[in-house]
Amino acid sequence: MKLNRNNINTAARPIRVVQFGEGNFLRAFIDWMIQELNEKADFDAGVAVVQPIPQGLGELLNAQDGLYHLYLKGIEKGKLINRHQLVDCIQQVVNPYEDYQGYLELAKVETLQFIFSNTTEAGIRYHEADKLDEVQDSFPAKLTALLYERFRHFGGNISKGLHILPCELIDKNGQILKETILKNIENWQLPKAFQNWIETACTFYNTLVDRIVPGFPKDRIEEIHKELGFEDQLVVEGEQFHLFVIEGDEKIKEVFPAEKIGLNVIVTDNQAPYRTRKVRILNGAHTSLVPIGILSGVETVKEGLDHEQVGAFLKQLIKEEIVPTLPASEGIHEFAEDVLDRFRNPFVKHYLNSISLNSFPKFNTRVLPSISGYFIKEGKFSQRLLVAFAALIKLYDPKNEQGFEPQDDQEVVDLLRSLWENYYATQGNLESVVAGVLAFETVWGANLNNLGNLKAKLTQYLAQIQEEGIGVLLEENLNLV
Repeated sequence: MKLNRNNINTAARPIRVVQFGEGNFLRAFIDWMIQELNEKADFDAGVAVVQPIPQGLGELLNAQDGLYHLYLKGIEKGKLINRHQLVDCIQQVVNPYEDYQGYLELAKVETLQFIFSNTTEAGIRYHEADKLDEVQDSFPAKLTALLYERFRHFGGNISKGLHILPCELIDKNGQILKETILKNIENWQLPKAFQNWIETACTFYNTLVDRIVPGFPKDRIEEIHKELGFEDQLVVEGEQFHLFVIEGDEKIKEVFPAEKIGLNVIVTDNQAPYRTRKVRILNGAHTSLVPIGILSGVETVKEGLDHEQVGAFLKQLIKEEIVPTLPASEGIHEFAEDVLDRFRNPFVKHYLNSISLNSFPKFNTRVLPSISGYFIKEGKFSQRLLVAFAALIKLYDPKNEQGFEPQDDQEVVDLLRSLWENYYATQGNLESVVAGVLAFETVWGANLNNLGNLKAKLTQYLAQIQEEGIGVLLEENLNLV
């Protein structure tokens, strides 16, 4: 039986949330929280999902009327958790690339209160080429257009401002999103009154999100369909653990009462300590594992931990090269051990290919700060983190033996393809490949070629991967086995 609202009885709810992004994480995190609030706190919130890029899951979500099942697995307070639930809070899915006017109509919804988003680290960027009168490429420009339509429709009514909580994993995500919107207002020469409305009526929050979400359980979907009695093509799996840190005014607790039903939501005036250790340890380890693991023939995070060489590499990378670069804080070593336990979760199959989305901007925000921190502290570059960096460059080689196809910003993919094609055409100059990557200021924010002996070390490791394979590098150069 198909999963849709004709075949299952669900409540119709007023749209209180516009959500940019229809991927696994938001559906297993924000939409799950809204579902919990609806069921346990009479929150009565419906979600309108906006597909942020031309290709996405919008059509599939619409085919299921926004319905899907979430499976949560793990260990909670010593007990095995394996539960699933129907999530029915998504009421509408809009693809602005196909229906831009329908997208702008969301601005006129009387009951709208919240904006949530997760467009990856590459999502919150200023695109000067975006225009007001046509579908915009960037997420901040789309949101600017939506907010301007709301401002005009309600005549600048201050009570129609929104709570805006971006979930992209960049530092000060709410602040940066607001600054980017203000740039769009200036570029489009929109009224000063609209800028004032953004400043006074809308509240932007910096956030931190934490839940491992492997996504669609393709290996056992037939078994799940039999268990559910429905054909659900949007089943999503996640771990039981979750954390949502919101930096800002505590008035958010009144309109988003997550704490009242026991959700792990922390409202604070400083989310930096939570963010730094989570991004650098958990996300940094994930992002470092992707190229090392894939080049080693590993498919999932747990397989990486169980792999003799890869597992030893990752553990030492965390304990010896990431943790020492972080400010000393209570519980940081325990947090690192907990991260490794979460990676070992036998109930969650987290594919490295899924984590590999936008690996270069992720590397910039999640791993490069640890590389810099180690250099500042020790006066030299960390070995394992640079091996991960070199492995990432190799992973984007179109001739990689694993058949890996990068899912990244097209500019990144094109640059790496060009560098590698030139390497093969000229019969080998790996230093030029590394130099081209390090000079890519769009990703790094600066040219990294003159940063100590970074270029030389990366070239050395890349050459070893190219000539001998990643396994030899792990074993012989880092003495991990």
